[in-house]
Amino acid sequence: MTPHDILDDLGSVIFDEAVAARTGMDRIRIRGGRRLSGAIQIGGAKNAALPLMAASLLTDEALVLFRAPRLADIETLAILLRQHGVVVDMNGTGKECALTLRAADIHNTEAPYDLVRKMRASALVLGPLVARCGRARVSLPGGCAIGTRPVDLHINGLRSLGAEIELDNGYIEARAPKGLVGAEIVFPFVSVGATENLLMAACLARGETRLVNAAREPEIVDLAQCLVAMGAKIDGAGEHTILIQGVDRLHGAKHRIIADRIEAGSFAIAVGMAGGSVELTGIELDLMGVAADRLRDAGLTIEPTAGGIRVACEPGGITGIDVMTEPYPGFPTDLQAQMMALLSVAQGASMVTETIFENRFMHVPELCRMGANINLHGASAMIRGVPRLTGAPVMATDLRASMGLVLAGLAAEGETLINRIYHLDRGYERLEEKLAGCGADIERIGADGT
Repeated sequence: MTPHDILDDLGSVIFDEAVAARTGMDRIRIRGGRRLSGAIQIGGAKNAALPLMAASLLTDEALVLFRAPRLADIETLAILLRQHGVVVDMNGTGKECALTLRAADIHNTEAPYDLVRKMRASALVLGPLVARCGRARVSLPGGCAIGTRPVDLHINGLRSLGAEIELDNGYIEARAPKGLVGAEIVFPFVSVGATENLLMAACLARGETRLVNAAREPEIVDLAQCLVAMGAKIDGAGEHTILIQGVDRLHGAKHRIIADRIEAGSFAIAVGMAGGSVELTGIELDLMGVAADRLRDAGLTIEPTAGGIRVACEPGGITGIDVMTEPYPGFPTDLQAQMMALLSVAQGASMVTETIFENRFMHVPELCRMGANINLHGASAMIRGVPRLTGAPVMATDLRASMGLVLAGLAAEGETLINRIYHLDRGYERLEEKLAGCGADIERIGADGT
């Protein structure tokens, strides 16, 4: 049973720890050196889908999300929402997939440790539960081991909205029996998760809320557009300050999730690693933002098409550049590992600086096992391009690092075996199928090699 089989029926199959253990023993085998040619359908953005799913808690009517990606993270949050009382149904595949969530009766306001520890985005239920039910008990979150990512901004923001909050045995206990009240919240630094959580909570708060120094990612704009379709009053999403006028209730809506710009960027880098020409369908070039600009600087050709964008590159055509991750509209941290893999085979030297997470260079030792020449200096990595990488057994450490190793395998001579690939199933739908369809020699194998 593959993770894709597991997700075929959200109503009857649970992606539990036993399944995760089995799929965690799977590996991906890549034989590099094959040019890519064809088309890849880009799915709905995982980072947009998760807060949209949490938004279903704000209404007793149905929220229907189209182009929902079938991923382990989606299933994890679906399980959490079900135990709150949300009815979750998923039908169809790809761009036709529809995820329906009905929170008519929230009978449980606790998000337990066993579920929240698996994925940090589970903390996004905190704001909606307090706003609608007046209380919530949510475990402190887990997720990828790429930094501490404290929830202080979420907690302080809810306190500003009038919630009483205590930390008790690893849980956030929040109460607002008389409801939330609008306030001005100034974030000391940009936080996507805190912006999403407080944006949702403020929709049902009395009066006006101002979120200052808010995150500006396209996924924030997508969430705001869905909330407006549900009856919320929001201005300024995608800008420095977001204004929310609280309403008494929200209603159901239908919303199409934006395309996954991180998935698109990852596959664009795949073309840069292996060479060739691939059309990425279902995504607009504007959504790629500065990532497309930096990839062009490195030597890729990226052009819009009627159905998406076309990416092309000749083998050996990558030139070293310097990249710094920054909050949107800067270069996304979720593409840092993939970009580092690309620059490891560039002509000349490059510098990659990580400013978002303090522990997001765990892929470097694995890339070096494949022959990359990378030296770490604090928050920066100096990369000297090598003519070729060599296949090797490597270990995935987190979601985006996993993809970086897949990309390196596409360019490496010989065979690359990637272990702990359950990370990939959290964020990339049908990865092997999409790459193999464009000519890559890639397959998922079990622990016994079959």
